[in-house]
Amino acid sequence: MSEIATGEFVVKLLPLAFEGQADGSKIGRMSIDKTISGDLVATTKGQMLSAMTEVKGSAGYVAIESVDGTLKGKKGTFVLQHSGTMNQGSPSLSVTVVPDSGTGELVGLAGQFNIIIAAGKHSYEFKYTLP
Repeated sequence: MSEIATGEFVVKLLPLAFEGQADGSKIGRMSIDKTISGDLVATTKGQMLSAMTEVKGSAGYVAIESVDGTLKGKKGTFVLQHSGTMNQGSPSLSVTVVPDSGTGELVGLAGQFNIIIAAGKHSYEFKYTLP
């Protein structure tokens, strides 16, 4: 049976060195740190790789993010995998729980983490299942 968790988060992104890239490269790397509140109370640590293009509004990114916290009273950790593109301003984003990454009371967790950005705030809708 699917559950839905909702809430808000604050994200901090910082540039990281990306070895082997030529000067002026449009490929970058950043750290991701989030503080999540609501039905999921957690902190995250992760890294993102991104690629910009010459076309305004077109880019892509992938990321892996480790989540440590409590989901509706169940404590544990899990990993989120991001894959996002922007095609001339049209976004597409998938953030999925990595299969079998759940620990503690979150063993067997599966789901999709939908990021919502409105009025300068970040929120989420997390559709998930637990055995």
